[in-house]
Amino acid sequence: MKKKTAWEFYDETQFKEVFEFSEGYKEFISDCKTERECVQRVIKEAKKAGFRDLNQVILNEGVLEAGDKVYVNNMDKAVALFLIGKESIEKGMNILGAHIDSPRLDLKQNPLYEDTQLAMFDTHYYGGIKKYQWVTLPLALHGVVIKKDGTKIDIVIGEVETDPVVGISDLLVHLSGEQMDKKASKVIEGENLNILIGSIPLQDEEKDAVKANILKLLKDKYDFEEEDFVSAEIEAVPAGRARDYGIDRSMIMGYGHDDRICAYPSYKALLELEESQKTCVCLLVDKEEIGSVGATGMHSKFFENAVAEIINCTGEYSEILFRRAFKNSKMLSSDVSAAFDPNYPSAMEKNNSAYFGKGLVFNKYTGSRGKYNSNDANAEYMAQLRNICDKNKVVYQTAELGKVDQGGGGTIAYILANYNMEVIDSGIALHNMHAPWEIASKADIYEAKKGYLAFLREA
Repeated sequence: MKKKTAWEFYDETQFKEVFEFSEGYKEFISDCKTERECVQRVIKEAKKAGFRDLNQVILNEGVLEAGDKVYVNNMDKAVALFLIGKESIEKGMNILGAHIDSPRLDLKQNPLYEDTQLAMFDTHYYGGIKKYQWVTLPLALHGVVIKKDGTKIDIVIGEVETDPVVGISDLLVHLSGEQMDKKASKVIEGENLNILIGSIPLQDEEKDAVKANILKLLKDKYDFEEEDFVSAEIEAVPAGRARDYGIDRSMIMGYGHDDRICAYPSYKALLELEESQKTCVCLLVDKEEIGSVGATGMHSKFFENAVAEIINCTGEYSEILFRRAFKNSKMLSSDVSAAFDPNYPSAMEKNNSAYFGKGLVFNKYTGSRGKYNSNDANAEYMAQLRNICDKNKVVYQTAELGKVDQGGGGTIAYILANYNMEVIDSGIALHNMHAPWEIASKADIYEAKKGYLAFLREA
């Protein structure tokens, strides 16, 4: 079933809107390369749009009514935005969920060492990566250091043009005969993803003088000691800003499309709403890339707790109402999909693949080999979403994540589906998923925002 691309439907005004929306997104992923930076940006924009901190509402014994806007900050690494609807929350919520963590390299607890007069950082990779893709790239360091007295120090090194960058070396081709015979998964080992950060020794220092010089520089600029790495969260990510991709500028190359490319149109759609019949939610979570675990992942109770507090602030809390609120909800689990790549056709099945420029992607199921660990959405729900998209002229497509026995992946969809609510995976198709630099179509980002807004208004 051949479908036109979204580009073929746009007039001059819509072309302008697509490119303008993409400029905002490029700025977002260029500035927000960690989950903490994403939460900080989203809350800043939410406050400007009239959202209040739910904790402050609770402390002041405030009451929430239709039209009120609140946010919940979960440990600076996950956030939920709520627009209170005119109907009782018992009737359910319309939820847009996405994750804001991305594959990367984390510094270990004791990362800094010296070897042959070179200062190095030891790392532990986060999420599913092809390790060989992370060598010989300019890397930046983003994160926080928390000192024992609670002082928080923000770290960003490598993003300003005058900043230095760091990186991981690779073996020169002249000496790599043995390396080139290895499987791709073994060409670069996880324990060899060590970042070179310096080579100048500190004067009059007899032992580990290069390491000592690095510590002095960090002390002078950021005022922390080596022992403070133990209570730090510092991520090595590709340095540089997102850029237009393609001679026609139709695509965006950037780090962290998975899954900030879905988070951005999700929260932007909610910020556009001033009122709604149903309570609308944008839920942006952490740790999806490693199984949605921990206090800031989707398996955490933080979303449940937030909904319980909101119901309580409306003055109608009960256990049965709380359960009905979840059961009657509808959700788009907004995560990326794989776009068909002509360079690798053998991994895809053309009739059931996503394509650049053909709009928002609905994955009825994901999982791997036999739909294992997937949420398989109901046909009735898919039909409702088709109707909403067609009514609102949203360009959309349906897809699977590659051939049946090729592999697959998971999202947060099945976790929310455990509440017995209607959930489907939806999102934006990518090339180079999980690589340091991923590619997406500007038209698809724009159509996703349109689709998410239509869902919030009409689901």
